[in-house]
Amino acid sequence: IREVVPNAKLVYNNSPSFNWTLNFRQQVFDAWQTEGKDVSGYDRAKLMSVDYDGSDLANEADERIRTFQKDAAAQAGIFHHLITLPTYHTAALSTDNLAKRYFGDEGMLGYVLNVQREEIRQGIACVKHQNMAGSDIGDDHKEYFAGEAALKAGGKDNTMNQFAA
Repeated sequence: IREVVPNAKLVYNNSPSFNWTLNFRQQVFDAWQTEGKDVSGYDRAKLMSVDYDGSDLANEADERIRTFQKDAAAQAGIFHHLITLPTYHTAALSTDNLAKRYFGDEGMLGYVLNVQREEIRQGIACVKHQNMAGSDIGDDHKEYFAGEAALKAGGKDNTMNQFAA
């Protein structure tokens, strides 16, 4: 590409179809093996195992993943990195985790601890989903036309008011 368009702005797809953990751990394993470093404590075929989390090999692989974008920008002139479908994967993971907790031993606490409490503490706007869905707009419209007699979704007793900052 650089031969044809020397100043091309390249975009790199940090694809979730690529097993980042396994591939980077294997790269470190192979590099260490080539360097003559002792890798006898690792099974290359099982490097995805949680048993290796926190190991020297896993830590080096994670550091390479952490600096991947910066390194690729410097070495290959990558202008922009993107992840395809990140919200698909994060929604699937969080929904699966919620289902395990909610329908498991935690019940409603699984939702409160891991979703609602974090939304409130982090100031995530969707905790006020009625507002985001436009209930306030509907109420304003009703009040404009019906005045004090308007039957509104909002008001002082609206459940959304509990989430005021």
